[in-house]
Amino acid sequence: MLEDTSPHSVFTATSAASLAGVAAIAVTASTAARALLPKGAPWQDRATFIWLTFDALIHFIFEGSFLWLSTFGRTVDTSVGPLAQMWREYAAADSRWGTADPTVVSLEILTVLGAGPMAAYIVYQIVKNDPARHYWIIVLSTAELYGGWMTFCPEWLTGSPSLDTSNALFFWVYLVFMNTIWVIIPLWLMYDSYTRIASSLRLAQAGKLKAA
Repeated sequence: MLEDTSPHSVFTATSAASLAGVAAIAVTASTAARALLPKGAPWQDRATFIWLTFDALIHFIFEGSFLWLSTFGRTVDTSVGPLAQMWREYAAADSRWGTADPTVVSLEILTVLGAGPMAAYIVYQIVKNDPARHYWIIVLSTAELYGGWMTFCPEWLTGSPSLDTSNALFFWVYLVFMNTIWVIIPLWLMYDSYTRIASSLRLAQAGKLKAA
């Protein structure tokens, strides 16, 4: 892992602005849930709506900006502007994001162009109370778990040369928290949707047996 050999100030104004941006997206998702879902909506549906709205906005705004800054010869490290500065902050913890690492960029293409729209579509299905959403929740959650695995497994197998874990902000906030939530929550979503799909199929099967 990378050692901190520069006089880089750990928590900077960019750090604060980046985390505030994430918090603002979370507040937006929660506000949208209150506005668009009925008061009696099950807590599981409300939590799923908030997460997937947050998920879609993160993919479109933050990761979309990374994709723009990392394709067609561009890199975060050579770009200017507030979003480039934000991504350089994250790249201080994982340098691959500053140099347009091809594995990371390839995964982000799928994330921004595939997972983002899918999350937005599932949010629409939740508002319409369409039970078909549970199939797409499982598809999306599987894709996001795979994306997380492929982001970090190659790095771990090579000794994590790009990761800087020398301080709590980089390790616990950027690398652990900001990535682990895309493991824990998709796993819960998969379990919740599986139980609902299985329950419905069992009820349908029992009904057919009774009718026979």
